[in-house]
Amino acid sequence: MAQHTIPIVDLTDYTNGNPSTKENFIKAIGTAYEEFGFVSVKNHGIPDQVVNEYYRKVEEFFTLPTTEKLKYEIQELAGQRGYTSFGREHAKGSEAPDLKEFWQMGQIVEDNDPIKSQYPDNVKVKEIDSFNELGVSLYKAFEKTGNIMLQAIANYLKIDENYFDKHVHNGNSILRAIHYPPISSEPASAIRAEQHEDINLITLLVGASAEGLQLLDKNNEWLPITAPEGCIIVNVGDMLQRLTNNKLSSTTHRVVNPRRELWHTHRYSIPFFMHPRSEMDLSCLESCISKEHPLAYEPITAGEYLTERLIEIGLLTK
Repeated sequence: MAQHTIPIVDLTDYTNGNPSTKENFIKAIGTAYEEFGFVSVKNHGIPDQVVNEYYRKVEEFFTLPTTEKLKYEIQELAGQRGYTSFGREHAKGSEAPDLKEFWQMGQIVEDNDPIKSQYPDNVKVKEIDSFNELGVSLYKAFEKTGNIMLQAIANYLKIDENYFDKHVHNGNSILRAIHYPPISSEPASAIRAEQHEDINLITLLVGASAEGLQLLDKNNEWLPITAPEGCIIVNVGDMLQRLTNNKLSSTTHRVVNPRRELWHTHRYSIPFFMHPRSEMDLSCLESCISKEHPLAYEPITAGEYLTERLIEIGLLTK
């Protein structure tokens, strides 16, 4: 199948442009999110050097012996910090575990915000020099770009540009490094990542070491997608879809297995799941409710919703 390029926007049109280019950016991302739920962003401000070096360190980590990696798997953290072993997570509604293992780090609170007590400490890798420091640098870069994207989204929704700022300051965001190992035998039913929607407000994805990402379009067809060189992909998550009463689409996507002749290959991916603070009210915005679009969701907080979803995907027990 041919790879499809989703709409591309230039973030500097929003941050450094004149009123006209800024307005064009806002319209472009809004249209993309209503149609696809995905957009490619160039000139995003996330340093290539940090990205490339962190990918190298991530690859080093996943090549450690399983016994070494398991020392970093802490079950009570529900996969939100440290290592999650192969086959432990599955998509909502799927019994088959995804063919992946991953590493996660979370928020670094540096301003004496009391919310720090809600977050477990990040797990530190001892075997790989600068692994932890690079993760922090990349986390902060993702967070900065994500803040700007949310400001543009707020503009598109015709609410205050800074609406999301207080909700994502020291939010419960997650940096995840994923390893899809080579496939050694015919999978019983699973693919590398079964079809799903992301839980959070927005997801920022920088690079991937192999093809495989597909989205389900409005014609119910799977489109293989790729971001051009130098771009990141930013997609809508379920929390933002709820908040906007389905105006912005949290599009179903998956990572499919490679062709049989490429089963021996590894795939690495680094998404950043941008979450708000747990107390954020996800009740639908009044401006997104009308006779044509009646209220679709009951009120819930971000923390309550996250707990529901972690149970559904097998990372948290009731």
